[in-house]
Amino acid sequence: MKRAREESSPVVREGAGWRDIPRGGLILSPGNAARYVTGDWRTFRPTWHPERCIQCFLCWVYCPDAAIEVKDGKVAGVDYKHCKGCGICATECPDKAHALTMERDEGERGVEV
Repeated sequence: MKRAREESSPVVREGAGWRDIPRGGLILSPGNAARYVTGDWRTFRPTWHPERCIQCFLCWVYCPDAAIEVKDGKVAGVDYKHCKGCGICATECPDKAHALTMERDEGERGVEV
């Protein structure tokens, strides 16, 4: 299986001049963030407690990585493949609910080869 970088990076032919090389910082295929697993380096992770959740969606609104999963119009958990563990979701969760709490992430860290 090709990695996302291999699929989206343009190929520069050998001997290309500076005018032939694509400009850096361009997003050549917008909407591709789901292909990149970015949550494997976090130190803390949010734990979702469904019995406490009041479905206010504040976690979903404020999550900078769109890592709050929603199914059938309700919060359904956290996408740990994309969650970076910033804690914004837990901070924004209403005090009376505490449906999201931050815990130390002791998960295994594998390297894809």
